[in-house]
Amino acid sequence: MNYSATIESLDWLSKYWLEQRDGLGWEPIFILPPWLKVWHKHFAPTAEIAILAVKQSGKIIGIAPLLLKDGTAAIIGSPNFCDYEDFIIAQGEETAFIQALLDFLKQKHIKILEPGVVRPDSKTMLYLLPTARQSGAEVICEQDEVSLEKELPSTWEEYLQTLDSKQRHEVRRKLRRLEEEGKITYRFVTDKASVPDFLEIFLKMFVESREDKANFLTPQAEGFFRDLAISMAEFGLLRGGILELDNKPVSAVFAFDYKDTVYLYNSGFNPNASQLSVGILSKALLIKDTIERGKKKFDFLKGAERYKYHLGGKEVQLQKCRIILQ
Repeated sequence: MNYSATIESLDWLSKYWLEQRDGLGWEPIFILPPWLKVWHKHFAPTAEIAILAVKQSGKIIGIAPLLLKDGTAAIIGSPNFCDYEDFIIAQGEETAFIQALLDFLKQKHIKILEPGVVRPDSKTMLYLLPTARQSGAEVICEQDEVSLEKELPSTWEEYLQTLDSKQRHEVRRKLRRLEEEGKITYRFVTDKASVPDFLEIFLKMFVESREDKANFLTPQAEGFFRDLAISMAEFGLLRGGILELDNKPVSAVFAFDYKDTVYLYNSGFNPNASQLSVGILSKALLIKDTIERGKKKFDFLKGAERYKYHLGGKEVQLQKCRIILQ
């Protein structure tokens, strides 16, 4: 097979993404360079990084962003902050890339490959695991959490019709009730300059809305959130939303806008306004905004919270896999 493989840096990956982002399958959002660089900075600054770039006839056909440690290779990231991951591969080149990746790992005496948490339609599940099994490797997969997502119609009214009658009635009733309370504003933050003010509002409500979120927001996690928002805003990928009642924030969403999908990464609300259902309404109005901007999918991401089902989310069963190489 006429391919070659080189080891590159995260800086190289960032530059290549900016220059050649349309040439490869840069999915999902959690493997984009702005995300990987921030994760690396906060959670593995001294780890050995190996950005494996595979070329065929001089053209890059795929990239594996790897962490190497003690005979194990893993995709850069962690389940608490990167909901699901995958390799970056040009369409039609999956088999060639996977074979080159396995050859590279063998040359480096890597015994274990951990692809992370993956979707059933990921390149990992469709191409890596079958090829690894055929090569004699032991593949161990177990169910992880579910992720929920919603394919979107072209109008808000069509979306409401996709909900069951009870939930459709509830969304409309809650919106009317909120509108009766006062002036409603839903404003969006997408530019880097507005990120600090947005984060102060979001983080305050994030920790106030649920005890588990307050416990999750360690100084390390907070630093990651702050740098991630700025990094993603630099490339037009941030979509922070603030729901206001009479010009006072009552709920906020930390979301990302990439290609035809909006990803709901996290959210928070003011407990003093919880009787107005501002938490679920901030998500419903984000879906409405997503539809009106012509997007095709809303990704609620990991977790089986009830509101995701109420708003029409469909389950995607995630898998966590480990490959023991021969």
